[in-house]
Amino acid sequence: MSAVVRLTRRRREVLSGYAFLLPSLLGITVFLAVPIVTVVWLSFQRWNLIAPAKFVGLDNFESVLTDGRFLNSLLVTVVFVAVSLPLQTVIGLVLGMFLERRVAGSGLFRVLLLLPWVSAPLAIGVVWKWIFAPTDGLLNALIGHRVEWLAEPSLVLPSIIAVSVWTNVGYVSLFFAAGLRAIPTDVIDASRIDGAGRWHRFRYISLPLLRPTMFFVLVTGLISSFQIFDTAYALAPNGGPDRAADVVTGRIYYEAFRSFEFGRAAVMAIVLFVILVTFTLVQQRYFRNRTTYETV
Repeated sequence: MSAVVRLTRRRREVLSGYAFLLPSLLGITVFLAVPIVTVVWLSFQRWNLIAPAKFVGLDNFESVLTDGRFLNSLLVTVVFVAVSLPLQTVIGLVLGMFLERRVAGSGLFRVLLLLPWVSAPLAIGVVWKWIFAPTDGLLNALIGHRVEWLAEPSLVLPSIIAVSVWTNVGYVSLFFAAGLRAIPTDVIDASRIDGAGRWHRFRYISLPLLRPTMFFVLVTGLISSFQIFDTAYALAPNGGPDRAADVVTGRIYYEAFRSFEFGRAAVMAIVLFVILVTFTLVQQRYFRNRTTYETV
């Protein structure tokens, strides 16, 4: 085969490969690259959808980073993530161990666990708002006492955390169940022969081999927790009492579509993006040398 023919065939293969990649590349460009560039551009502008955009340099960054409301929303979001992420991970691990045993009724239980996660978050928020209602709410009827779950500043964020954990725990448990089933049975059998008890098998065998699953669950959970909006918006609009549930994504929404300060909203989005990237890189660095993907 001549060099010209080989070059022509190689070029045809490359063009065919790019042709197959074109739909995905278009999707990434339109729905990822263009929005990111637009947000960065907006962060240096003052624009309210009516007047022409005006370049203001770093004024938006200075305004946002010295804004007490935004700093409060950052604190609220960090508290939300710090409580909800460990809770849904631990509860999901326990439920995953139950699902992995394949006891009677586990299939139905798996479906019931996953239903909240596949449901619309805003619809879930509306249902739980009725449950938390102070007068005719289901929760107060069960405990026989009137509690202002969504009107009391000290209770509104824990209430949102509880709903978020209830929503996501089924998704987490399925991943842990799949990770537990992927552990080689001969490793578990060998530990039984050596006399390892149930706790020691979990602590020294199952848990270390679950680190890839743990890494995935923590990274995706961290990102989704920082981006919570629908549930918080439905249960505590406008940030709730005393802005006790004013999460970052809600603050971005209010800044952009109520105050029409799109430049400031873009800066808030960039800050949130930087925080997510930083935490993700820290997690990746932590798990990189502590993760086992296969056993010999």
